[in-house]
Amino acid sequence: MQPDAKTDDHPRKYAFLLLPGFSPLGFSCAIEALSLSNHHPSRTPFYQWRLISETGAPVPAYNGVTFQVDCALPDLDRHETIVVCAGENVGEGSTKRVLNWLRRESRKGMDIGALSSGTYTLALAGLLAGKRVTTHWEYHGALTEMLPDVVIEDSLFSIDGRIFTSAGGAASMDMMLARIHADHGTDLATWVADQMIYSTPRQPTAAQRMSAQNRPEARNSKLALAVQIMENNIEDPLSPDEIADVIQLSTRQLERLFAKYINTSPKRYYLRLRLKRSRELLRQTAMSVTDVCVTCGFQSLSHFSKSYRAAYGISPGQEKRGHVLAWDPH
Repeated sequence: MQPDAKTDDHPRKYAFLLLPGFSPLGFSCAIEALSLSNHHPSRTPFYQWRLISETGAPVPAYNGVTFQVDCALPDLDRHETIVVCAGENVGEGSTKRVLNWLRRESRKGMDIGALSSGTYTLALAGLLAGKRVTTHWEYHGALTEMLPDVVIEDSLFSIDGRIFTSAGGAASMDMMLARIHADHGTDLATWVADQMIYSTPRQPTAAQRMSAQNRPEARNSKLALAVQIMENNIEDPLSPDEIADVIQLSTRQLERLFAKYINTSPKRYYLRLRLKRSRELLRQTAMSVTDVCVTCGFQSLSHFSKSYRAAYGISPGQEKRGHVLAWDPH
């Protein structure tokens, strides 16, 4: 059966911009979906693509494997689609030259996408104002703090107008299948999914982490709501009494739920959430220890440092000095 004729006879073109430290899994899942489309029995060349780096030199992925590219930052055709592929230390690859190129090309009105932390690069280029986007769950907290004007969704992928973003990894496959479906219809997208032995492509709203579905709090709706309230109020923590009041339980009932399902108290669990967020911000952003302390709801630096050291064995300052910032662009 022929795919739906939803586009003209010309192949749709993609330009994959590889930044140092990018995720090869997310990139491979995306480009393989396009490649398999061209192997459809109709033998129609549905897609073309080229690989780009800032200088035209080979680009190392985060796992050390180096990828050859076709060219340095080119002057693209307005019908091409840009996909920024990033991963660890995305700030290092988000140079002024790269950002200026993205801004220049975006004025042509083409679709622009990002895999994993490539969302941050698009934000630095000023392309995400008012857009709904996503990124890998590991970077979600840091980007939320750094980009307050951008709606960052906890989803596999997001498509908002001509901007599309993916959490990376296997989610790149789901996103590209959705784009193939939009380009050429159900038949081609289904055929490509079958070739990938991917029997159930996921919707964008599916959870990024399997562990999220199996968390203890998912077994009780009241407990899940309490945890959600905590996660949404990191900077201004609520007391156990206030949380219990919101979910219409007594404080004692709330404590029993946490003891039964998570084997801890609400207060300790809340502290653990705030320390986890602080660790992400210290490792991934240029925020000072003082700013992180305030952002994560600690009343004093001494309390923050004492709690952090008890949880992780080092001080917040030592944590910060021990990491190259993923989000610190040149």
